[in-house]
Amino acid sequence: MNTSLTPETSAADESATESAAGSAAASTVANEAARTAAPAAAPAPSARSLLKQLQQQFPPFRDFLPLAIGIDKQILAQVPGIDRKLMRAALGIHTGSQRYLRAMEKASVRYNLDGSTGAEVTDVHRKHAKDTLAERFRKEAERKKAEREAQAAEEAARRRQEKLEQLTAKFSRKG
Repeated sequence: MNTSLTPETSAADESATESAAGSAAASTVANEAARTAAPAAAPAPSARSLLKQLQQQFPPFRDFLPLAIGIDKQILAQVPGIDRKLMRAALGIHTGSQRYLRAMEKASVRYNLDGSTGAEVTDVHRKHAKDTLAERFRKEAERKKAEREAQAAEEAARRRQEKLEQLTAKFSRKG
């Protein structure tokens, strides 16, 4: 029996303590490495931030004018070093926006990056914009209808529960 104030430790306890200390040290080293590496790495650019940049730089983006076919090549020529995937994602966001589709629906001319007119907007492209908008509005109307029906069912269930509680209270009274 150990009568000293220091507790006895077995070999297993010492081994567990050493491994815990080793893993804690390794995790501290990993955390420090991550902290030092984080400021060095620039934040990853997003398609939305690139789109904002394009809207600031080029009037057809800012004004949601129909873009010329092959606008991606014009962008690559004027903004060197741009990531192609990121640019295509930004173009997808822009050309899929409701405001752009509304402009396409009524447009007759496409525009280049410098704002000059390009080719005409075909009836096929106008119809595509119109159909896309109609489909979005239809889906949104269905979603809202389903939401209203769910709220009505919830309200009916709540009223039914209140009625049952009133009946239970009425008939369980001892008078």
